[in-house]
Amino acid sequence: MKTVKLSIIGFGAVGQGVAQAILQKKDNLADMDINLVVVAISDRTGACVEPNGVDLEAAIKRKKEKGSVATTDLTSLDVIRDIDHNIVLDATPTNIEDGEPGLTYMLEAFRHGRHVVTSNKGPLALKYNMLCDEAHKGGVQFRFEATVGGAMPILNLARDALAGNMVMSIEGILNGTCNYILSRMTEESLSYKQVLGEAQELGIAETDPSYDVEGIDAACKLVILANSIFKMNVTYDDVDVTGITKITPESISLAGAEGMVIKLIGEVRDGDDAIIKVVPKLVPKNHPLAVGGTLNVALLRTDMAGPICVEGRGAGSMETASAVLSDIIAICKKEF
Repeated sequence: MKTVKLSIIGFGAVGQGVAQAILQKKDNLADMDINLVVVAISDRTGACVEPNGVDLEAAIKRKKEKGSVATTDLTSLDVIRDIDHNIVLDATPTNIEDGEPGLTYMLEAFRHGRHVVTSNKGPLALKYNMLCDEAHKGGVQFRFEATVGGAMPILNLARDALAGNMVMSIEGILNGTCNYILSRMTEESLSYKQVLGEAQELGIAETDPSYDVEGIDAACKLVILANSIFKMNVTYDDVDVTGITKITPESISLAGAEGMVIKLIGEVRDGDDAIIKVVPKLVPKNHPLAVGGTLNVALLRTDMAGPICVEGRGAGSMETASAVLSDIIAICKKEF
């Protein structure tokens, strides 16, 4: 059985979700001839390191009880540079300002010949080409399915299942918080502020929801799609972005009277009519993009397969862990 050593950098909801997934899927991994060993976990306060494998249950418990996973004062960079392992999982929070600290962690991993899997959108939205170039120089894989649709596979769908097709455009709902707010406004004729407060109470929206409701999160995901699938060489600044904060019950009611719903839609296509934008749009109630609640959905238009639609949960620790684990398994199958 192939032993593959992994570090988890960042141990918030995503990092803990991945640790939980590894525990749950140990037998499934063994069936694939993979022995996945987490040799280090780090957070802002330090790291725990065990060359023979960190006790993941104890690490999760320690994080929940003490707010830190650390048993040493080693930093995340110390782990990436000095601990013997094959794959770095960067599960640090997204920072759209400068991509840090994830950007530095990824570059350091590439320089030390370590494969990288990430759920962190910030570095890719700002420095996609540089990251891919550095991974290529290091002779390692760089995979990031979890950055776009959570559990909903878009990148791997386009890369693998639709290999040989030309993807001509992608449009979809890429932020579950916005979709929840718009869905509730539609169902109950409530105001934006009322539903936002409800979403915050339920933990669907953050205390500061601007990243979601202003369309920033969806725009970051769109940049990753544009660069990875369409090779467009764009950054967040190239996206035309409008959020949902000015949508009123009246506008939703008018849309409903015409058999339409309002959804925050991200759209990207290349060519002479290239476009990359996130904007509220009218969508027919029976359209594949008219999903409700916190669901995400993407419609890929291809030259041979025609339109392909995929939907799923775009957030959540275990849902994101699903995408992360699929990337880790893909690397294991190819490289070890």
